[in-house]
Amino acid sequence: MTEEQLANQQEAAQAYDASQIQVLEGLEAVRKRPGMYIGSTSVQGLHHLVWEIIDNGIDEALAGFADEINVIIEQDESITIIDNGRGIPVDIQKKTGRPALETVFTILHAGGKFGGGGYKVSGGLHGVGASVVNALSTTLDVEVRREGDENIYAMDFELGKVKHAMQVTGTCGMHEHGTRVHFVPDPDIFTETTKFDTKILTTRIRELAFLNKGLKITIEDLRPEKPVKNEFHYAGGIKEYVEYLNTGKEVLFEEPIYVEGEQAGIAVEVALQYTNDYHTNLLTFTNNIHTYEGGTHESGFKTALTRIINDYARQAKILKDNDANLSGEDVREGLTAVVSVKHPNPQFEGQTKTKLGNSDARTATDRIVSEMFTKFLMENPTVSKKIVDKGLLAAKARIAAKRAREVTRKKNGLEISNLPGKLADNTSKDPEISELFIVEGDSAGGSAKQGRSRLTQAILPIRGKILNVEKATLDRILANEEIRSLFTALGTGFGDEFDVGKAKYHKLIIMTDADVDGAHIRTLLLTLFYRFMRPMIDAGYVYIAQPPLYQVRQGKMVKYIDSEEELQEVLGSLQPSPKPVIQRYKGLGEMDAEQLWETTMDPERRRLLRVDLRDAQEADATFDMLMGDKVAPRREFIENNATYVENLDV
Repeated sequence: MTEEQLANQQEAAQAYDASQIQVLEGLEAVRKRPGMYIGSTSVQGLHHLVWEIIDNGIDEALAGFADEINVIIEQDESITIIDNGRGIPVDIQKKTGRPALETVFTILHAGGKFGGGGYKVSGGLHGVGASVVNALSTTLDVEVRREGDENIYAMDFELGKVKHAMQVTGTCGMHEHGTRVHFVPDPDIFTETTKFDTKILTTRIRELAFLNKGLKITIEDLRPEKPVKNEFHYAGGIKEYVEYLNTGKEVLFEEPIYVEGEQAGIAVEVALQYTNDYHTNLLTFTNNIHTYEGGTHESGFKTALTRIINDYARQAKILKDNDANLSGEDVREGLTAVVSVKHPNPQFEGQTKTKLGNSDARTATDRIVSEMFTKFLMENPTVSKKIVDKGLLAAKARIAAKRAREVTRKKNGLEISNLPGKLADNTSKDPEISELFIVEGDSAGGSAKQGRSRLTQAILPIRGKILNVEKATLDRILANEEIRSLFTALGTGFGDEFDVGKAKYHKLIIMTDADVDGAHIRTLLLTLFYRFMRPMIDAGYVYIAQPPLYQVRQGKMVKYIDSEEELQEVLGSLQPSPKPVIQRYKGLGEMDAEQLWETTMDPERRRLLRVDLRDAQEADATFDMLMGDKVAPRREFIENNATYVENLDV
């Protein structure tokens, strides 16, 4: 670091005081409408509290004042988060006349992120975080150390209100600095659960460590059932992130390509690597916020990637004068990439901050990727040729797929007579109440058609196991009769043309046998949905039916049982006479229409599992491992998990 940079950093550190804490409004509405501030009061909302406090430490790291954050799950399910940043200011905030520390935790929209000069870039809820966490906690206590001040300052709160005013609780070294926040989520708000999930926390913490190279983040779980401590620290940042995402995959070249630069105050980082897969895994972030819906930075990256690869291919004479350009779809086949921008004033579309809208982010990303990626391709001709050749193969498959796609386009949108298994559609045209059951086998399909509610329930039987799309090119996928039938029935289109808004059914229910073959078919279907119908999963439209394993009859009493344990409990509670009759359902086809309706299809009595994609990266890796070409990782998974399988039908 130069003397000038050091002087600027010291000046910024000294300037971060109460004058930079600006107050916009009060905290009254948070407890009444928590969902407006943290999305929901479910498991996701509970963990959002942790993200908001961590984000404050991340902001200190982005500003260059912190390099370590520690997250601790205490034995009593409370959370402690410690960072070694500058420490929240403790002097008096002029507008409130109260210490800035108190203002930050009790006033909504009070923080150093509203143009006061405290932060160049920031994520989180832009200053909402600390006060919202406080409002939704039974108790919260905070401890601050400020460099150049030997005092330790502390405050504690109850239900968002001050319990004890700020006070000095001890002394520390003059060079010590940082903030420790400890809070207990309010069970009256988080009625579903107040139990933290180590896996959810670890996944996001790992992601944050990748996105902020050099920052060390630890997570420690002190709960007695499964104590754990993990440390994440990546000097290579998103370059190591791409390597992590490609673990177990066959890559075209060993080391990911990494580019970085800055334009008009916007810092851009991109890391990318190609695999032999047919799918694209592109993750985009703005100020550490995962922009699931992409945005301008993503479009800038895609535009630059397509243009530069085509330019290189023509310059290297791989593409001839009469050859058509490779499409964006072609050059992204098999691509794993992470695009991370740090923007001083990000504008997100919608309340969920999942799509970046700043046009200058597109320009900055396009220019930086163009300049540096062009340089890389020119200097690494062997790798460059592999990338272009991958795109050429994708182009051939795309052209073949275009021909196959025409088969799925019908003049009236759906020709039932051409559908294998003879789709039995429902009579309602309202997608919100319409359900499509994908049923294994003609026998079960027949029972389902007879027992269904014709107004709301459509039935599409499938014959056996569909194509494994993880190992197939797009033209092969579209040539598959069962897959074509499914997309035609849905009315959503396919691939880049997929439009979840056109879905004819808002419940897509997989109904397969409760045995190994049924599980395999279910996995094949889920792989198809994840790779080619992902918006259906994101919208919450995909479900798995839960047919019973047993029927127990004793006299006029009939019970349906879901597990071996439940069967033993029921049998133990019955009188010895008459002897109960136990039927084990090996498949859905063994049920008549009435039984299938009352156990698995009746909305009043059935149980459905909704497919919820909480961790897309883990899902991608899991589908690749279970359904991909590499045998070793799949064998290892089976060996490690075989002991958890019960009642295996062979």
